[in-house]
Amino acid sequence: MKHALSVTREQDFSAWYQAVITEADLAEESGVRGCMVIRPWGYGIWERIQTLLDAQIKATGHENCYFPLFIPLSYFGKEAEHVDGFAKEMAVVTHHRLIQKDGKLVPDPQAKLEEPLVVRPTSETVIGAAFSRWVQSWRDLPVLINQWANVVRWEMRTRMFLRTTEFLWQEGHTAHATVEEAMEETMKMLEVYRSFAEDCVAMPVVAGEKPENERFPGAVATYSIEAIMQDGKALQAGTSHFLGTTFSQAQNIKFQNAEGQQELAQTTSWGMSTRMIGGLIMVHGDDDGLRVPPRVAPYQVVVVPMLRDTDEDAAIVDYCADLVSQLNALDVFREPVRALLDRRAAKAATKRWGWVKKGAPIVIEVGGRDVAGGNVSVIRRDRLYRADGKLDSQIVARDDFVAGATAMLTEIQASLFADAKSRLDGSIDRSITDIEALKAYFAASAKPGWALVQWAKPTGEALEKVVQWLKGEKLTLRNVPNDADPADGTCIFTGEKAVERVLVGRSY
Repeated sequence: MKHALSVTREQDFSAWYQAVITEADLAEESGVRGCMVIRPWGYGIWERIQTLLDAQIKATGHENCYFPLFIPLSYFGKEAEHVDGFAKEMAVVTHHRLIQKDGKLVPDPQAKLEEPLVVRPTSETVIGAAFSRWVQSWRDLPVLINQWANVVRWEMRTRMFLRTTEFLWQEGHTAHATVEEAMEETMKMLEVYRSFAEDCVAMPVVAGEKPENERFPGAVATYSIEAIMQDGKALQAGTSHFLGTTFSQAQNIKFQNAEGQQELAQTTSWGMSTRMIGGLIMVHGDDDGLRVPPRVAPYQVVVVPMLRDTDEDAAIVDYCADLVSQLNALDVFREPVRALLDRRAAKAATKRWGWVKKGAPIVIEVGGRDVAGGNVSVIRRDRLYRADGKLDSQIVARDDFVAGATAMLTEIQASLFADAKSRLDGSIDRSITDIEALKAYFAASAKPGWALVQWAKPTGEALEKVVQWLKGEKLTLRNVPNDADPADGTCIFTGEKAVERVLVGRSY
């Protein structure tokens, strides 16, 4: 069986990943290290993620706003742990003007800023400063906001969508009167991310709390959704943080409670980024390119007229245009179907394989015989080949296809999730009870998956010792799954009584 991509997942997963991005027209290099140009198909997927996730965020009572890209350095200086966590990744603006010198543009020494500005790596500090102005009384709480923005974190090792110097995301920030309300918010947004990943991106995840060493800088507790890629590595696909009063104290977010006493607000933050597209590629892609779940596909059905420069071409195009109109009048997932007529002047086979590589859920081909017979040729991206290895293109009556199109899209969404869920469930080993067995598990295969092991929740030097050992084995602690069985033995790292179970794996 010959595949559309020049490299397969088994041959070189990393090269395959890059080939999918290139061949599916998702993104390309920009000329600036670590920054990418997101092309229309890739940005179309991001727009679908924005549309669906934004609706879920607003449904929980949050409002969108926008804060500046530039943040005064002094804002970070107020919160030591936070600035420490991002110090090596910050891009800093020090001058506001350039001048010509010796034929080159250089910063004007006379234009040095009084205070350096940090290009936004995250917005807790600047939003905290705003909260300190907005919150005076318990009646002003809760404050529930979200922003869609770009951020900059100076990465040493970059990979498109997964780890880039600049990326797009949403970041939510809230302030509450009590710990209980803030924790409820933290867990509510974790559940929003879990349901979004599974229901919209068809990406099964494990939701749980991050160990202490993996917390967001300045957080009291960090929670994540973790997804497994086809190479067995983990991808952190979204995080929700309970910040307690860490940033309230630094930014002076105080309010007068109902009894007239001053209190510090309890705050949270949470975010999901274009990293989700990288996860989509590695969860659903195959050796022919990308497979996009219908809910986040820019176009769910692409209609390709097979033109031969003959008199019947106009009839074929009209037939296809009518088909697209019929499809766009349908509803699926409580939204109109998104169908596209590909009128480009290219060979039908070129267009067909182009859409296969892009991962359009359904590709329809229509030739003169199809028009004469009232048919269409249907290619489903979730099952591209027949058992004999040939392309599975089904000839279906046009009316029957239209009548069943929404059911087919629903089925494709479900089948992609089922495939990924089966992979996740089969990739977690729960039997490992000691260090040697853990080492053997990860040494036995190039893509072993994860291990769920007993964990004593060590802190301080004991935790650092575990982290360094894991680092030597190229492993990380992922999270403590919310639905894991209770601990009933000893921690495999410390030998102490376990209090919970933690996922261990390789990661991106």
